[in-house]
Amino acid sequence: MVNISHICAIGIICPMLFGSGMQMKGFELIEHTADIGVVAAGGTLAEAFANAACGLFSIITDISKVRELESRIVKVKAADIESLLFNWMNELVYIFDVYHLLFSRFDVVELTDGSLKATCYGEKYDPAVHELKLGVKSATFHMLEVDRAEKKVQVIFDI
Repeated sequence: MVNISHICAIGIICPMLFGSGMQMKGFELIEHTADIGVVAAGGTLAEAFANAACGLFSIITDISKVRELESRIVKVKAADIESLLFNWMNELVYIFDVYHLLFSRFDVVELTDGSLKATCYGEKYDPAVHELKLGVKSATFHMLEVDRAEKKVQVIFDI
């Protein structure tokens, strides 16, 4: 298990990754067979969803090098909160794959059991600035969890 210290809550830029031994504040990467996952927490469930997005992009690149040059409003819908987390993660993967946008900050302004609306801040991928670490194919439902009481989420990504 890789310990990561991030404060990537609503409205806060995801800071640099730190080595093991640090306590988790926003999200933690977890290893899973040939995949990788994120466990994210926050003061609210919306913050946990934002922190999961920071975790996703930290798998792809060093998010401390992603500047806030562009913003994009992202809206997703689903039948339940678990499917909403799945759709949120996969919408962000889609935006990166199609538009080559990397994000480092997420303002989740609406979160219900069936819908999410967020403003995502970042910039276009630039190979001179951003080193790609891993390619994320998609989020999976395997071990996907949304814990309302603990304000924590978990998602495994197919890489």
